[in-house]
Amino acid sequence: MKESSRCLYNSNFNEFIREDSKTVLGILCDNYHGDAMTTTREAWKDEISIMQETLSQYKNGQIIFEYDIPRLGKRIDVVLLLGGIVFCLEFKVGESKILEADIDQVFDYALDLKNFHKFSRDKIIVPILIVTNYQDSSTEIQMSVYDDLVVNPLVCGKTGIKKLIDNVLNRYPLETPVNRDWIISPYSPTPTIIEAAKSLYENHSVENITRHEADKVSTDKTIAYILKVIQNSKERQEKSICFVTGVPGAGKTLVGLDVANKKTYQGREETIEDEGAVYLSGNGPLVAVLTEALAQDNFRKCRANGEKKKMTDSRREVSKSIQIIHRYRDNMLAKIKNPVENGIVEIDPQKAVENEKAGFGEVEHVAIFDEAQRSWTHKRLADYLKRGGTYGNKLKVPNFPVSEAAFLIWSLDQRKDWATIVCLVGGGQEINTGEAGISEWIKALNAQFPHWNVYISPKLTETEYAEGKVNELLKENKKVTFDDSLHLGVSLRSYRAEKLSAFVHALLSFDASASKIYDEIKNNYPIVLTRDMGKAKKWLHEKVRGTERTGVLVTKESARYKPLGVQILPSGDENAVHWFLEDKIDTRSSNYLEDAATEIQVQGLELDYTCLLWDADMRYENGKWHFYRFNGQTKWVEQTGRTDNNIELRKYMLNAYRVLLTRARAGMIICIPNGNANKTTSGFWEDSTRLPEYYDGTYQYLKSLGIEEI
Repeated sequence: MKESSRCLYNSNFNEFIREDSKTVLGILCDNYHGDAMTTTREAWKDEISIMQETLSQYKNGQIIFEYDIPRLGKRIDVVLLLGGIVFCLEFKVGESKILEADIDQVFDYALDLKNFHKFSRDKIIVPILIVTNYQDSSTEIQMSVYDDLVVNPLVCGKTGIKKLIDNVLNRYPLETPVNRDWIISPYSPTPTIIEAAKSLYENHSVENITRHEADKVSTDKTIAYILKVIQNSKERQEKSICFVTGVPGAGKTLVGLDVANKKTYQGREETIEDEGAVYLSGNGPLVAVLTEALAQDNFRKCRANGEKKKMTDSRREVSKSIQIIHRYRDNMLAKIKNPVENGIVEIDPQKAVENEKAGFGEVEHVAIFDEAQRSWTHKRLADYLKRGGTYGNKLKVPNFPVSEAAFLIWSLDQRKDWATIVCLVGGGQEINTGEAGISEWIKALNAQFPHWNVYISPKLTETEYAEGKVNELLKENKKVTFDDSLHLGVSLRSYRAEKLSAFVHALLSFDASASKIYDEIKNNYPIVLTRDMGKAKKWLHEKVRGTERTGVLVTKESARYKPLGVQILPSGDENAVHWFLEDKIDTRSSNYLEDAATEIQVQGLELDYTCLLWDADMRYENGKWHFYRFNGQTKWVEQTGRTDNNIELRKYMLNAYRVLLTRARAGMIICIPNGNANKTTSGFWEDSTRLPEYYDGTYQYLKSLGIEEI
């Protein structure tokens, strides 16, 4: 038996068959982290017995028990390397019924190996679900294989394993041997943000759950730089702020969660958690989905370990380190003198004491603000507080003097010792009226907090951030340090196409490179075009496997989607939670393809495959994008004015499509409707709100880029 940290047991067939079953069980228990539960040990006994009997007639194979899949936070029960083929076995000991969830589980293992395990990428991978008490049928085994050489999951009872293995070996008799170092193969996972958050909150590091490539800046380099800034701020008793930029899907949120959750930094024993660190986002759906996913995961694991725990307890624990930024802001607002005098925000000592007793005491040392570009303008925050905010009249603050960015910096500046702010910035992703953009943070630093050290990504000077005015805004600031470590340039979301964000940028900006980039990515990352919503849904259903997720996306300005059988996902964070987290048998799930989510509901999150339903709100006409809003009844109205409001609206509409075009991890289909060309007997349009001309220009433009139509 060879030892490996990647599994609990690893041996060739001959040694395994000769080994006493109690010895094998002892090795599994010894290598297990913690004490194996009685049910786990009993399952292992049955698995060992079944496999020793099954493998007695085979030679030159390798058996691996409990092989680690870090991205999914699970282990494969048994892996067999035989005849150049990788068999993934998932046991359901003592069960007699086949459940779809169990099939999805073993399918997920096979897909994970295919996509992220280097020595499995060119191998046939066969997932097998073994329901030990299932009565095998005597009918011929039907086996289908996908284009990527992953076999559709096979199912059998404990007596049918050999028959399945023989069938596969007979069908593929000439496979080249599996790499002898398969068990220690480079593993380059790309987790979803939900999977990553679960792993981080189990005290795994980002390095263990994300891929790394030596020639690219990786998330751990960025995290190390931020932690060094935090350490220096503490040692020197200074205030510091970091601006981290990144392409869509590059892992900005992942970086923020890791910094908020890190247990040690720079080899020191004290923790950031002890110092007080919090991850904050103004993205309500993102916070709600992450919080609920982590709470559910925590609850299930505690109950599985025999702990008595309520779901509300799990939610409360998670909410300590992940918060909606408006709640954090309002807790701080509750401590200030009100009304604000002479335009100066000050702490009210009596309110501060009252808040501390209520559990809202001293502000944290470290605050991570995700999507910092979405912080509110002074006008939006002042209007909000003039009306009373979330706490009604309790929080009514007339004539509030500063923007949200300025107030958040002020909040951490109240610490007398040290503090660090980390701003995670997405370029070209402001999507809502009243979002100030990153320039407001810099203006606040210059005007009110010149003593703060500023660490900044050089990419922040580009046009998609603060309209390219960052250099001008910072030219008088003497405490600025630029460092490339603060930019995340590689998309982790689209693991099959790192150039997806470049393609989307080129598509939206009419850059001539769009066609070339599409040709480079289309084989690994399918992007296809259709004019038929039925075909789009069929394409999505054919693509997803296991527990992969799919969904329909539209912009919030879309208006004429109902004739296509699509509804908008209702507002409310709880709806986003169901859409992203419920399984495929729940009608509230994104997989049902009935409710379409908008850019507001999906920003910062992702699906495996998406359908972007492109409505008549943004149209390609005469070589330019033209922007329209539906008047709610009879017609679309073009937004052509040169007022600040119209310019801002057009920017937000373009950014909405940028967000939606970068939500898919593995591929997407773009549906541009045909419109309705029918006329009544009187010669009038049957539906004048969906004329073909509203859609044809956009369709022809995307076709001209070479995007394949189905």
